[in-house]
Amino acid sequence: MQIPSYVDDWRHSHVFDEGNPLAERNTLWAVVLTAIMMVAEIIGGWMFNSMSLLADGWHMSSHALALGLSVLAYGAARRFAHDTRFAFGTWKIEVLGGYTSALMLVLVAGLMLYQSVERLISPTTIHYNQAIAIAAIGLLVNLACAWLLKDDHGHDHHDHKTHDHNHHDLNQRSAYLHVVADAATSVLAILALTGGKLWGANWLDPVMGIVGAGLVALWAYGLLRDTGRVLLDAEMNAPVVAEIRDVITASPISAHISDLHVWRVGKGKYACILSLVTKNDVDPEYFKRQLSIHEELIHISVEVNRYAL
Repeated sequence: MQIPSYVDDWRHSHVFDEGNPLAERNTLWAVVLTAIMMVAEIIGGWMFNSMSLLADGWHMSSHALALGLSVLAYGAARRFAHDTRFAFGTWKIEVLGGYTSALMLVLVAGLMLYQSVERLISPTTIHYNQAIAIAAIGLLVNLACAWLLKDDHGHDHHDHKTHDHNHHDLNQRSAYLHVVADAATSVLAILALTGGKLWGANWLDPVMGIVGAGLVALWAYGLLRDTGRVLLDAEMNAPVVAEIRDVITASPISAHISDLHVWRVGKGKYACILSLVTKNDVDPEYFKRQLSIHEELIHISVEVNRYAL
C-alpha cells in the first residue's frame, strides 16, 4: 500500500541525540594511552614488589577495557541511529556502556581490596625508587586522559540551569571516572611508596590500596545510580515533570492530568505521554503547543478525554 505524500508532513526523526564525536575521538586516544601505561605498571609492580603499583596496573587494565567499551558504545549508537527498531533512538546504548563500565569499577574495587589485604597480611620487599618513578609516569598519563575526557556540557545552549545535570554524557562520564580513579590510585601509590621509603612504613602501601578501593567503589555507586535511573526510566522526579504540571494548571482551558509518563531519550531531552480530562471541546494540539515552550520536551503525545456535565 502506497503511503500518501501528505503523511510525510507529519513524520519526524527518531534521532533524539546528536551524539558526541569529540568525546568518541578523545576516548579512543585515552584507550591507547591507558593500555600503554597499564602494561608498564603491571610489569613494574611485579618486578619491584609494589602492591599499590600492581593494583594500579590491574586497575588500569580494567579501565582500558571499559574505555574501549565506551568507544564501542559511541560507535554502535551512531551506526544504528536511523534503525527503526529503536523506538526512541539509540542514545541509551551509550548509557548502557556507562552502566557496564560502572560494574567494572565495582569489580576493580573488589580486586584492589582483596590484593591489598593479602599484601597487608603477607608483606614483601618493595623497590621504592623504581616503583615511585612508574607511578609518577602513570599519574601524568591519567591526568592527560582526564583532560581529554573532561565533560564540556556546561557550554550547552540550554537555558534551564536546573536541568544542567541532565546534560551530562553518561558514557563520557563513565570513561572520565575510570581515568580519575586511576589518577587517584596513582596519587595514593606515590604517597604510600614515599612514606615507605622515608619512614620504613611498608604497611602504607597496602593500606593505600584499601583506601583506593573505597574511593573507586564510591564513584562506581554514583555512576550505577545515574545510569540505572536512565535505563529504568525513573525520571518522574525530574524538574521537567513539575513544569508540565505547571503548564496544564496555568492553562486558560481547565484540564486535569489523569496520566503522565516522562522519560529521557537524550542528554537533557525528554519524551512525554500526557492524558488529560476536561469538559471542554479542545484539540490535543492546543496543549502540545503550550508544552512546546519547554525545548527539552522533543516528543510529546497528548490524549484529551471529555467528561459529561
